[in-house]
Amino acid sequence: MYDKIVKRGIDFVLALIGIILLAIPMLIISIIIKTDDPGPVLFKQKRISKGKGTFPLLKYRSMKMSTPHDMPTHMLSNPEQYITKVGAFLRKSSLDELPQLFNILKGEMAIIGPRPALWNQDDLISERDKYGANDIRPGLTGWAQINGRDAIEIEDKARLDGYYAEKLRKGGFTAFAMDVKCFFGTITSVLRREGVVEGGTGELNKEKEMAAKE
Repeated sequence: MYDKIVKRGIDFVLALIGIILLAIPMLIISIIIKTDDPGPVLFKQKRISKGKGTFPLLKYRSMKMSTPHDMPTHMLSNPEQYITKVGAFLRKSSLDELPQLFNILKGEMAIIGPRPALWNQDDLISERDKYGANDIRPGLTGWAQINGRDAIEIEDKARLDGYYAEKLRKGGFTAFAMDVKCFFGTITSVLRREGVVEGGTGELNKEKEMAAKE
């Protein structure tokens, strides 16, 4: 009941309010993107939905038109070369994710949940299967996002998503409390710009290994 009725209702209302309140800032961002690098303002990417279906995730385009399509940033060689000037700011501030409010409004995503995997991220999808994290609606932000984001390994990310999925399945106050914790944790992480590493999946462990060698 919590996931299907309460959580979905909260998501719909908050997404609608967000779109109304942020309409002008979102328009301004759109104009800046268009001016910085001619091309579409929005970037659509096929992502994994609840039950391992797919849906078109929306983002502000932060990379040049010459960037390989459907390629995870961490798999690009020198990803910084593809990021536009305004795109670098949008990614660091997470403002590139704002169009996903429309995905939430449509019910394709939730505000809180595992970040939707790319359709070809077989390693992450497979790992999430172990914890049942593919059986819940993906989110704008989630437990893994506030506990490392880009900097943690695929296995750790899936485990954290599984922990959230477990709390959600319990429903009631346990699930609600977890959502609240993720929501406010995200605000803190965004303000501190934590865990945003271009091409940096697993960067946290790499840094630890380098420190150990030194």
